[in-house]
Amino acid sequence: MAKHKGKHKTALDNTIALNKKALHDYFIEEQLEAGIVLEGWEVKSLRAGRAQIKESYVTIKDGEAWLFGAHFSPLPAASTHIQPDPRRTRKLLLHRRELAKLIGAVERKGYTLVPISLYWKRGLAKIKIGLAKGKKLYDKRAAERERDWQREKQRILKSR
Repeated sequence: MAKHKGKHKTALDNTIALNKKALHDYFIEEQLEAGIVLEGWEVKSLRAGRAQIKESYVTIKDGEAWLFGAHFSPLPAASTHIQPDPRRTRKLLLHRRELAKLIGAVERKGYTLVPISLYWKRGLAKIKIGLAKGKKLYDKRAAERERDWQREKQRILKSR
């Protein structure tokens, strides 16, 4: 029998970076998990939690998905023989069927691809990308009102 190795890690322990702005600005229709092609110094900076995907986006060029605008801060102890580029374009690894589906949705239906979260899964860096449609200003206000009402409702129920 296999031995149990202590506590399980929760999803929060594995999370490197979240894109809360994407959840505020877009209706996320579908979520996909993709791998990322990284260099050695980037993996080290991810392990240190020095990544930001707030202003990043995903595009599809020549049948491949690319992550633009993600910022991985290099560690000060990085190697001296390389020049790290924190904002370089990184290739995303997806299955061919997933790519075909995304291409169809983005080109024909007017969707956009936004990164939602960056996390570790079995020692590999993964990114969750969402197939999204933009929210209008009144949609954002309605979502904020609903969130405030839920918070107030919890306070009322807690005080009773």
